[in-house]
Amino acid sequence: MPKQYRLPYIMRAPSEETEEMYLAEVPLLPGCRAWGATADEALFNLEGVAADFIASCEEHGDELPDAITKAGEIVVTV
Repeated sequence: MPKQYRLPYIMRAPSEETEEMYLAEVPLLPGCRAWGATADEALFNLEGVAADFIASCEEHGDELPDAITKAGEIVVTV
């Protein structure tokens, strides 16, 4: 059975800094961020990026932060 993690995320509105796109990121996973034309698209993209991040950590034996198992906003299945 795949593992599920609840991850808090931050959503930033389009701006010059975000290249006029929505930017979603998971602060607990360094560098884990995704862009989208809409907030929903950015969140959808973030779910895939977070799943890949976690899978890569598990594949390479890297430890994940303990905090990722706490309640949050999105569920990522790996």
